Amino acid sequence: MTKLRVLVACERSGVVRSAFRSLGHDAWSNDIVPADDGSPYHIQGDAIHAAYTGQWDLIIAHPECTYLANSGAKHLYAGMSKANGPEADRWARMGAAAQFFLSLLNAPAPAICVENPIMLGHPKRLFGIPEPTQIIQPYQFGHGETKATGLWLRGLMPLRPTDVVEGREQRVFRMPPGPERKRLRSRTYEGIALAMAGQWGGNALDARRAA
Repeated sequence: MTKLRVLVACERSGVVRSAFRSLGHDAWSNDIVPADDGSPYHIQGDAIHAAYTGQWDLIIAHPECTYLANSGAKHLYAGMSKANGPEADRWARMGAAAQFFLSLLNAPAPAICVENPIMLGHPKRLFGIPEPTQIIQPYQFGHGETKATGLWLRGLMPLRPTDVVEGREQRVFRMPPGPERKRLRSRTYEGIALAMAGQWGGNALDARRAA
């Protein structure tokens, strides 16, 4: 098997990195904080720097969704009411997040996936972020839950469902407030990670050969 160099940007859990390494690929996670599992295969630092300097065959990126997700639309306005006018700081942060997203999507690798929840219309309209290639749900990959997630793909085929199961629990959405909520909500489902590794290893190899 041909070993691919894979960067999983903005990942502290190591779930996707571990899925690729289990298949023999040279996969590394990256985040501004250490890996939760203490793995040595983790690059602590800026995701853009890692993506643009590593000679990667495949980049899978999970940029923070706080300022891009449709679920945060009400925060764009003062007092969470459109009648009060825009919240300038929030719009500025949305713009910075959109530029960060596009920098990852346009990184110099033959195969790229950028993952985010359902996105606001404003970043797409103002900054030219395209529509996602596909939207997936955890229940398509063995987890009986709902969490609509967009995948923006370049040099990769859409992910095929591997195990459609019953159950439509909104577990992630209903997590109570707490210090671990953000980290746990952003963790990739193992079934999705395994599908990425199993299906995209070959896609990325084909993209590398064509580059």
